[in-house]
Amino acid sequence: MFKRIFVANRGECAIRIIRSCKELGIETVAIYSEADSHALHVKKADQAVMIGPDPVRSYLNIHRLVDIAVKYKCDAVHPGYGFLSENPDFAQAVLDAGISYIGPSPQAIRDMGLKTRAREAMIAAGVPVIPGSEQPLESEADALSQAHAMGYPVMLKAAAGGGGRGIRRCDNDDELRENYVITRREAMAAFGSEELFMEKCIVEPHHIEFQILADQHGNCVHLFERDCSIQRRNQKLIEIAPSSFLTPELRRQMGEVAVQAAKAVDYVNAGTVEFLVDKERNFYFMEMNTRLQVEHTITESITGVDIVAQQIAIAAGEPLPFTQEEITFRGFAIEFRINAEEPQNDFLPTPGKITRYHSPGGLGVRVDGCVYAGYEIPPHYDSMCAKLTVWGLDWQHAVARARRALEEYDIRGVPTTLPFYRHVAASAAFLAGEFHTGFLAEHPELLEFTAEKNKENIAAAVAAAIATHCGL
Repeated sequence: MFKRIFVANRGECAIRIIRSCKELGIETVAIYSEADSHALHVKKADQAVMIGPDPVRSYLNIHRLVDIAVKYKCDAVHPGYGFLSENPDFAQAVLDAGISYIGPSPQAIRDMGLKTRAREAMIAAGVPVIPGSEQPLESEADALSQAHAMGYPVMLKAAAGGGGRGIRRCDNDDELRENYVITRREAMAAFGSEELFMEKCIVEPHHIEFQILADQHGNCVHLFERDCSIQRRNQKLIEIAPSSFLTPELRRQMGEVAVQAAKAVDYVNAGTVEFLVDKERNFYFMEMNTRLQVEHTITESITGVDIVAQQIAIAAGEPLPFTQEEITFRGFAIEFRINAEEPQNDFLPTPGKITRYHSPGGLGVRVDGCVYAGYEIPPHYDSMCAKLTVWGLDWQHAVARARRALEEYDIRGVPTTLPFYRHVAASAAFLAGEFHTGFLAEHPELLEFTAEKNKENIAAAVAAAIATHCGL
């Protein structure tokens, strides 16, 4: 097993990795930009190294990061999620430096990272895929021609995309012309490539993903599924495991196909095979994420498997400690992404200072966070400040526990998604447990709630008014 791991990430993700390392008796080296000088992951690691003044580019400097890993005699590098986690050049640079990379091979990252190449690999492996273009679109005229052949609606997608970015639905020629330009621009900004491809739009699908683990000895298993259908603008908000939409037979079929997809590209380590499932329960491969997922916590809750610990063991050359038949799940788990955003203002990010922080607790409640009272949420990064995961013996139990935990959770100083989640969890629509990607659009009343007022700001305003009135 490794003695020291370099954590090439920040915030909640870095803290999650550090926790598993501590349990395994492994030292950690963290990194931080100037903007992250007071970040919690800096305090949690055994050592922390400042990597530069730029809040974003500092975390993307491959040569700088590898040099630090070498200098601090790290045995392995964990990329986490986001930043360089799906960059094959980073993985290769780590390996070239004689350090183990806790993730798949650079070739697997490259094959599954480019969506058109991934489609080709899945078709060759006999995995069902969404009807779409086999090669990147050559021009707007090519896009129009293929849309006419497929029939509207269609989805324009960044070929090098992921994480729900660079995706736009088109229902007619005019929308396709407009979105072709916009999506190319988004793809270049997010992924450094303008290449797009097109898929037939599956209307109101269920977004179902299967967690897989594969070791260096040819063993590959899945840890069942997560339902990630509750989204806004293709960004996940609430995730659930397992999915109430899948039948036992469909779960078995999709799990086997997920393993088949991973083996088709000689995949090693943790990964996620994502599917869209239509109303008739036909399923189609969408993409494979070659990294740890944000929502891995719900899989851990229902299976009892520490996915990060397994990632580390696999990278160290150890075989999987279980077979597919030995993996079971129990109950339901729900993850809420607690973001510093205003849901009633189109989920506008709201960076600022946390003036008060109290997290929930109790049986079946887990919080993965990176903020605290007095912490200043920087404007440079993702707006997520914590993840609340709850587990219950059945769906009704899980929802009841979620309602209780959300009521206990108290974050002041900045608007967050907590009031929105309280409203959602209290609704009959959520308790019904029937979700597809159009869930929020189908239930606009879930965004009609009374926003919580910041009591501290109100008290300050009242005090100021009294002082003014009294001439103080």
